[in-house]
Amino acid sequence: MEINFELLKRLSEIPGISGFEQPIRSFVISVLNELGYQSKIDSLGNLLVEVKGIDSSRKAVAAAHLDEIGFIITHLNEQGFARFHTVGGFDPKTLVAQRVIAHGKQPLIGVMGSKPIHVMSEEDKAKRLKTTDFYIDFGLPGETVKENLFIGTPVTRDRELIWLGNCLNGKSLDNRISVYVLLETLRLLKETPPAVDFWAVFSVQEEVGTRGAWVAAHTLNPDFAFGIDTTIAFDTPDAAEHERITSLGKGTAIKIMDGGVIADSRMVAFMKQQADEAGIEWQPEILPAGGTDTAPLQRAGKSGAIAGCVSIPTRHIHSTIESVHKHDVIESIKLLTRCLQQLHTFSAQF
Repeated sequence: MEINFELLKRLSEIPGISGFEQPIRSFVISVLNELGYQSKIDSLGNLLVEVKGIDSSRKAVAAAHLDEIGFIITHLNEQGFARFHTVGGFDPKTLVAQRVIAHGKQPLIGVMGSKPIHVMSEEDKAKRLKTTDFYIDFGLPGETVKENLFIGTPVTRDRELIWLGNCLNGKSLDNRISVYVLLETLRLLKETPPAVDFWAVFSVQEEVGTRGAWVAAHTLNPDFAFGIDTTIAFDTPDAAEHERITSLGKGTAIKIMDGGVIADSRMVAFMKQQADEAGIEWQPEILPAGGTDTAPLQRAGKSGAIAGCVSIPTRHIHSTIESVHKHDVIESIKLLTRCLQQLHTFSAQF
């Protein structure tokens, strides 16, 4: 199995912050059409795809969120500079020296500006950066900016996806790499169908509270559920061995727990068994903080779902230089596909 770099590049670079997922959703629909799948959009904006399984008495759902972190314009001054509010979680230091794109009537490229170090006091230098220390400079007169942009204009980060050694590196791999995994799984399910009826969910507004997945799980009421998301690969020189969570190149990760969910122990055991039987390399994941769509998938249905999560190890997460290893991506596709095709062997007994 090879990585479809051109597809992944499009997925990474197309804009779609939380609440403004239209561009990336439209592109995913076009890919689904090429694969021969029909899809529908619910009232919140989730994209849903039904795949008939061998056993229609039970239902499985897997969700990968479409949205990326970004910004929304809150003020435009007479000189054409913009102030903004973050959409999703940001470490302010990742904003330094970044280019962005404001998606108004016409897209405008801007840069994140802040106070130059040459005019900082010692007190300024000692302060911890805040997102409010930044503004966006479009290099245009105020009237031109205001002709194109407005309060509420969404803003995305501007970064190209590249190969970095054996890794894919760029922006928004959280969570476009998981969108890719789900699309490739759907491609493989054309050859061998899932064991039970399956719904693929490309969810919205995960970065601001897993909002789309709550609605989708409540609507679909699955028996089984799989989150698909990135996780921390803290395998860098500044990490102690016990802090790593996951490592790049060591295979897909099977979630045990994170800040929002304890994965069902039966599903964890099932996923491990499927990986071992198929020779899929995997590593356990315990994420001390943060959460994914797995939590609402587990809890929002009428009876709850037996839920687990396929996690893709990611370095430099929530920055414009996120890195995932091609081996881990491929193993994640294999694991999700295998689990969906083998759900008829799942034992629900505690």
